[in-house]
Amino acid sequence: MPNPFAYLMLLLWPVIAVAIYRRLPPMQATVWAVLGAYMVLPPAQATFDLPAVPNLDKFSIASLCALGCSIWVLKTRVPLLPRSPLGVTLMLLFVTSPFFTAATNPDPVPIRAGDVPALRLYDSIAYVSSQMIALIPFVLARHFLGTAEGMRVVVMALVAAGIAYSFPMLLEARLSPQLNVWIYGFFAHDFLQSIRGGGFRPMVFMPHGLWVAFFALMAAMSALVVLRQAPAARRHVWLAAWLWLTAVLVLCRSLGPLAYAALLTPLILLAPRRVQVLVAAAMAVVVITYPLLRGAHLVPLHEILDLAAGISAERADSLAYRLNNEEALLARAAEKPWFGWGGYGRALILDPVTGRILSVPDGGWVIVLGNFGWLGYVAQFGLLVLPLLLLGREAILSRSAALAPFGTAVALIYAANLIDLLPNNTLIPFTWLMAGALTGWAETLASDRRAATVAMRQPAVPQGRRSIL
Repeated sequence: MPNPFAYLMLLLWPVIAVAIYRRLPPMQATVWAVLGAYMVLPPAQATFDLPAVPNLDKFSIASLCALGCSIWVLKTRVPLLPRSPLGVTLMLLFVTSPFFTAATNPDPVPIRAGDVPALRLYDSIAYVSSQMIALIPFVLARHFLGTAEGMRVVVMALVAAGIAYSFPMLLEARLSPQLNVWIYGFFAHDFLQSIRGGGFRPMVFMPHGLWVAFFALMAAMSALVVLRQAPAARRHVWLAAWLWLTAVLVLCRSLGPLAYAALLTPLILLAPRRVQVLVAAAMAVVVITYPLLRGAHLVPLHEILDLAAGISAERADSLAYRLNNEEALLARAAEKPWFGWGGYGRALILDPVTGRILSVPDGGWVIVLGNFGWLGYVAQFGLLVLPLLLLGREAILSRSAALAPFGTAVALIYAANLIDLLPNNTLIPFTWLMAGALTGWAETLASDRRAATVAMRQPAVPQGRRSIL
């Protein structure tokens, strides 16, 4: 159980957020209001359960505080909708899809020990509120960070955050993840999952060791792009930062983020900016089409398992367990394909007598598909992949020089986060923040390109004849 200090920190965050917005420029304040809460506030077990509204945890409190400070401290009117008609449609579907889910689930799931409840209008209102809160970082980042300078702010913040967080991460890699127990009074997950490869995976104040490892990946890749862009006299400093953060990533003992690092490192170091953006867009296409490929049995699962077995039998067993769970959950989702089963564990495989949960959903995609069906999946993942598709279009149509190096790096890091939603549910407010920033940047690039095209098509203004005496 969380101790009183955990709840006190949640209550103090609005005060901290106001201080952040008063002391930092809007770009930096937007990033740190979201990223700082993710780093230091207690995990989701510490929450305020209020009637008629979603549970208030570290994620929702950080997003609401950022919105409130943007309105009342910065006194800024933030536009809610993107310029793209497709983006507007996806946002509206994302917010409203829970109404369809609730309307199509009026009956309880029969369990002998006690039925799983039906969905009510109350539930749809709570879901809609949760969806709206989830979009706050997207909306704010699109407004404040949608420029080349905004991309640089995101990258530099990730480097600074990674270096600061590396010290508690190294402490837990040595002693086991205990900081959350010492400070907030509880352990956030199963302790056995923190033991890996003869050591410990750090957790600090994040939901799981996988989240910490992906955070280390983002920081290391950010340091790498700064290293590539730094002047020769400063490269030794950024080389040291990248090596340090890479070592921390290795000590997180998570195979997935290490594989992403192996993919992203040569791209960031060697690939042209246009290629980086196009690779990120291709990764987005894989993410949005993955359920269709799985349903059509076009994903080479046996080959993937054989590859994992060649690395580690333990990893292969873990992956096989996940894939088997996903197959069962896909069959369950197929019973209500359009709008899903909703919450209360209705989308899970349950024992018909005791109600015990027989399946464990890991991937974010299968969770969304089971809860909200294809409508909810297309709305959420379509909105998530849209910025990379818009950037891919600009990479084809715009001049390569218009693609800022920090922006292309954020696109790759963000694409890796989307790929990670296939095996894990690592969707956090900072993911939405990167999505909003990239959407705003893609819109800026499109506006600049159209303006340049119009200027080129303008007829030259004839000059009058002059007589020289």
